[in-house]
Amino acid sequence: MEIKYVPAGDSALVMYFSEEVDLKTNKFILALWNKVLDKKITGVLEAVPTYCTLCIYYNPAKIRVSQLKEILENMREEIYPDTLEGKTFDIPVVYGSEYGPDLAYVSSAHGLTAKEVVDLHSAPTYHVYMVGFAPGFPYLGGLSEKLFTPRKKTPALGIPAGSVGIGGQQTAVLSVTGPSGWYFIGRTPVKFYDIYREPPILIKPGDKIKFKPITEAEYQKYAGEG
Repeated sequence: MEIKYVPAGDSALVMYFSEEVDLKTNKFILALWNKVLDKKITGVLEAVPTYCTLCIYYNPAKIRVSQLKEILENMREEIYPDTLEGKTFDIPVVYGSEYGPDLAYVSSAHGLTAKEVVDLHSAPTYHVYMVGFAPGFPYLGGLSEKLFTPRKKTPALGIPAGSVGIGGQQTAVLSVTGPSGWYFIGRTPVKFYDIYREPPILIKPGDKIKFKPITEAEYQKYAGEG
């Protein structure tokens, strides 16, 4: 695998692995990310994985970029992405009604019933490619092509945390309340980001998510239990 190294200022180095979103490539990136974290390289401050890149933040007073590149190149040879083991989370979701106000639109747009949309959405086990945009916001891969839905032209405001939506070829869970141009078909009582929890972020890159349809009564029960 050919990797392109690009400096991002004088204290960060970006490793470009590909221009295409690919599960195998992402698993390699996440395996290397875990290796960098475990290695605790002197001078390395942080490592941030994305779909196709890995950004390494470092202290140039403690490690030269040439040294960092050499260490990373050597570590590449030790990576076995098939051994990457993340956690699998069963995420309860109540679909439709006030919790998923856009379910009817998504159903109509694809010529499906609401139940068919729910079945298609809850069938896959989704891979968490990366976490970002907002604290604990997971970028998921595995959405059925039958549910690909272009984003709204005008974003809606104040979408509640826990809302489960579809935007383009992706599905995700809002980790904090805020604006969004996605279509929201359900909501989970699970907190993907909780400042009072340790760690505050529930999901990590490399984890997997399986959505589990529940009733409104079950949602209220889960929410009440925290």
